[in-house]
Amino acid sequence: MPAHVAIQGFQGSFHEVAARQYFGAAPALNFCATFGEVVAQVADGRADAALMAMENSLAGSILPNYLLLERAALVVTGEVYLPIHQHLLALPGTALADVRAVHSHPMALRQCGDFLARHPHWLLVETEDTGLSAQLLAEHRPPGVAVVAGAQAAAAFGLQRLASAIHDDPHNYTRFLVLERAPEARPGARPDKASLYFYTSHAPGCLAQVLMLVAAYGLNLSKLQSCPRPGRPWHYGFHADVEFDDPAQLEALLRELPAVTEELRVLGIYRRGDMALAMQKSAVIPSAARNLG
Repeated sequence: MPAHVAIQGFQGSFHEVAARQYFGAAPALNFCATFGEVVAQVADGRADAALMAMENSLAGSILPNYLLLERAALVVTGEVYLPIHQHLLALPGTALADVRAVHSHPMALRQCGDFLARHPHWLLVETEDTGLSAQLLAEHRPPGVAVVAGAQAAAAFGLQRLASAIHDDPHNYTRFLVLERAPEARPGARPDKASLYFYTSHAPGCLAQVLMLVAAYGLNLSKLQSCPRPGRPWHYGFHADVEFDDPAQLEALLRELPAVTEELRVLGIYRRGDMALAMQKSAVIPSAARNLG
């Protein structure tokens, strides 16, 4: 078990919740302002592992994090799916009519677009973290300000909910990857997923050849994300997540892929996250609560 885990965000953030879900209460959390700092702390040994958000089921991929993953000499060793319930929080005694501005991380604001659009007079202010937004509101107490954050932030900083579960869809999840300097063997964690990075010749049919091999060996392509290749305008590399039932399927695929790619890297082979468990934890908020405001 790592002694120090780097996360982007601060107390009350969803990264904190996901890290505790995966690692438990024991590791110390190194709070980082940026994802670049998260990766750097593991790379230089200040942290033993990191947990980094990669995509949200409503707001989509966090593209800069795929570039960090591509360039960092780190290994993907696990993943976490976390249900995300966003709430509108404010200082005790604040009414919805008092709100003039809403502060939160841009991904959180995007997840709540429908609710926020019903209040076009609110000023939306992008911040670096949901938990930090809640902390600053509690410390500085600016009038007319609310924040979008989770229930853990409300509890940590003594804020009240003005509206609950304001995200656009009740099925709101974020996927986090666990990063380490070297693969960590965990008892009973039989791998069934791999994260790959590759690029192909910029010619017709090259990407299709890769996809045909994935299908031929019976793997499930659960994610395919293109990212620009620096210095090569309009040329792209691809991040692919593949799921398999038998490690022999992955071994066969990796034997064949070099013939149809110009570069291939295995970013990690690990046990997939428990999405079914995440769905069980994602209790649906009654519609009456979701429609406040």
